[in-house]
Amino acid sequence: MSVVRREAAPKAHVPVLVVGAGACGLTAALAAHDAGAEVMVLERDPVPSGSTSLSAGYIPACGTRWQSEAQAEDSIDRMLGDIQKKNHDEGDPVLGRAACAASGPALEWLADRHGQEFVLETKFRYPGHTAFRMHSHPEKTGAALVGSLAAAAERAGIDIVCDAAVRDVLATADGRVLGVVVERPDGSTDEIGCDALVLACNGYGGNPDMVRTYIPEMADALYFGHTGNRGDAVSWGTELGAAIAQMGSYQGHGSVAHPHGVLVSWAIMMEGGVQVNAEGRRFSNEHEGYSEQSLKVLAQPGQIAWNVYDRRLHELGMGHEDYRRANEMGAVREVPDLTGLAKLIGCPEATLGETLDQASGAAAGTRADPFGRDFTTAPTLDAPPYYAVRVTGALFHTQGGLTIDTTARVLTAQGTQLPNLFAGGGAAVGLSGSGVEGYLSGNGLLTAVAFGRIAGDQAAQVALNRQRGASS
Repeated sequence: MSVVRREAAPKAHVPVLVVGAGACGLTAALAAHDAGAEVMVLERDPVPSGSTSLSAGYIPACGTRWQSEAQAEDSIDRMLGDIQKKNHDEGDPVLGRAACAASGPALEWLADRHGQEFVLETKFRYPGHTAFRMHSHPEKTGAALVGSLAAAAERAGIDIVCDAAVRDVLATADGRVLGVVVERPDGSTDEIGCDALVLACNGYGGNPDMVRTYIPEMADALYFGHTGNRGDAVSWGTELGAAIAQMGSYQGHGSVAHPHGVLVSWAIMMEGGVQVNAEGRRFSNEHEGYSEQSLKVLAQPGQIAWNVYDRRLHELGMGHEDYRRANEMGAVREVPDLTGLAKLIGCPEATLGETLDQASGAAAGTRADPFGRDFTTAPTLDAPPYYAVRVTGALFHTQGGLTIDTTARVLTAQGTQLPNLFAGGGAAVGLSGSGVEGYLSGNGLLTAVAFGRIAGDQAAQVALNRQRGASS
């Protein structure tokens, strides 16, 4: 994977090329198409998927009609405030404001122009969000979101070329992208030229060497992202002279069923569930965020924790496709009483009983929670039976990447724009600050959709202007 310098463009040519067919790439392709440019999407996998397909598919957005219908108050300032509070003001507020401002219009455009269906989650709020703003496909999975976006691209007549791994980027000496070299599964290659290139191929979580370099604390953790996230965008961009930023930023998750490898919704924790370790003790404030919870879980004996909750929360979980899958796989265990729960976990019954009593007392306001969690915001565990899932911490995706401006143009270290290179989603720097604790739920899909639309539109303008210049 490298940048090949030359002056001659490939004979085959598409005005806008998009690398990656996840939420960012497909949104960018739709936007470029709507702006009047011919566009092609290159996807290394047999079908569009990417990190989006592994997520819960929730897109945070403000000022939407779905919020208005639910009388959910929100604003750009409020949403940006939540993002900046979570990242301790380490995120770029200019990029953050641009993403927030673009979020609502992007979802309504996808719905009105391209037939996408969205529903607003109003049963719970993820950690750090002060408003109901999580929008999703009705099936509430990232796979359904990608599938729906891919279908919209096909309806629009956009070529999505799968089994097409971009190996090299072709560029002139001054950094103008001429096109790419695509490698097929049989080893054969093709060159495709372009007037503008959009990198939407996510981060570097699938590159063990880069993970060890930038986020060594997760070097040996379970990687729950897409294996194709090899950091190609960062490599190509830096060879072209681009700057990178906040490479130590990432999204973790402290609730991946183990050994089943299925995400268990954090809504269960937000609505009253608790996490205990193999000793039957709580070890954290579960409401601080599922991203930073990954490290807290990995610090426990055996790098294991147990999600413990009741039937009410089990029924809440059954509203999520990932949870239903975990249940079908046998990850969700039901036990009749405290004795059965302690036996399942393998911990002293007295210790576990005291842990649950402590949580119940905190919820009733008679005991202080030693970790500072406010249990009064949701009921805690009800009467047995209890439910439990054995979980571990995992790395989901990285949040550092190529530096961009509010038009999704990739920038050099001097702050100048590269001639015709755009990036969004995991390929570009995110809004999560410098580490794991700055990730606010949905930050990944927020930048994927918001900057995906911006990147596609702006790339189309570059391509159209170049075509006009060539014809004049």
